[in-house]
Amino acid sequence: MIIILGSQATDAQIDDVIHRIESLGLQAHLSRGTYRTVIGVIGDEQKIAAAPFEAIPGVAQVVPVLPSFKLASSEAHPLPSIIRVGDAKFGGGHLGMIAGPCAVESAEQMDAIGRAVAEAGANVLRGGAFKPRTSPYAFQGLAEEGLKILEDTGKRHGMPVVTEVLDPRHVEMIDRYADMFQIGARNMQNFVLLTEVGRTQKPVLLKRGMSATLKDLLMSAEYILSQGNPNVILCERGVKGFDTETRNLFDVAAVPTLKTMSHLPVIVDPSHATGRPDIIPSCALAGVAAGADGVHIEVHHAPAEALSDGPQALLPLQYAALAKQLRELSNLMQQNPS
Repeated sequence: MIIILGSQATDAQIDDVIHRIESLGLQAHLSRGTYRTVIGVIGDEQKIAAAPFEAIPGVAQVVPVLPSFKLASSEAHPLPSIIRVGDAKFGGGHLGMIAGPCAVESAEQMDAIGRAVAEAGANVLRGGAFKPRTSPYAFQGLAEEGLKILEDTGKRHGMPVVTEVLDPRHVEMIDRYADMFQIGARNMQNFVLLTEVGRTQKPVLLKRGMSATLKDLLMSAEYILSQGNPNVILCERGVKGFDTETRNLFDVAAVPTLKTMSHLPVIVDPSHATGRPDIIPSCALAGVAAGADGVHIEVHHAPAEALSDGPQALLPLQYAALAKQLRELSNLMQQNPS
């Protein structure tokens, strides 16, 4: 950390800053310039981060040398992380393919969709048992019964399963049935929930909030990592824009940008980003071309009858065609689809 003193800082204030630094067991390196004075702080990063240096009289600015998301940063972990979800791998040249309906509606529905996406090449099955809906009167999910159906379907078709967790009180229950937690956009900064899933060792699919910066997303990942769970996968699912032609603004540039900032795998979710089946394939391919480690797609065998987000789901045949293109593009980019 670097502490920049104000131009009017007195010798007494400078000495006070140095004394406070050394009282924490840290080292202070003073550098006096013509126009400003700078103090470099070296020592235990946790003590440095916790100390309120900006409140000390005479201090103008505190500049961290390392990013505040130190566990998620590429500086702390230069090699890309590979996250395993069952037999599927994300990162390090492996392409994860997550597919399934928005919500678990019935055993018959999940079996039909699970069979279709497995045959198409998906390696993780998704389905919501708890659904965050804008209206309190909309379908909220089948809760634990939905988790049982999802788990059974995954086992039947040889795929690990992922489902969204909305409440810290549900973490233990979902942990019994699912292979990966999903933190949705609305909960990206639910720090209590992030802490709870961080206390497990189960992989976490962390979606970017609708108005979140990339640093916001990485700080949320830091909450999970700081609890001892290294298995975090980042997901770009669109942010709020001003154009109404798509559901959200698909920020494909987030993929390569995040890869310069973090070692964690990054996937894309063009279903929620666009809400338009006609352009979901193009955006999925754009994400992989930009370096995404996986693609998250909503698939439903009868979208007109879906209880949640049917209009943005691909039909099984559409998904099969897209999955083939994704594998071909992944191979072209010298990745190794798992």
